[in-house]
Amino acid sequence: MAISPLELRHIIECGFLPLQCRCSVDEGGGVSIELVDPATGKNLVVSGIPVSQLNTSRAIAGLIAELKHKIASGPEARARDTA
Repeated sequence: MAISPLELRHIIECGFLPLQCRCSVDEGGGVSIELVDPATGKNLVVSGIPVSQLNTSRAIAGLIAELKHKIASGPEARARDTA
């Protein structure tokens, strides 16, 4: 059973708290995530993540962990696109 786009957005956005996160799922099945760390002002934008890759809780948790690491890793992690 597939997870609904609304539920996926909610899970991802809650997973990044206390960072500010805006997640969207487009009609083509791509996920875009915009993160802002209010404490440092760093931001990270990732787009083009196939929703089909986020079909398990482990996959979602892995994505969240990867992006948290990217935004914490320094100023060179300003923006990234995934295809």
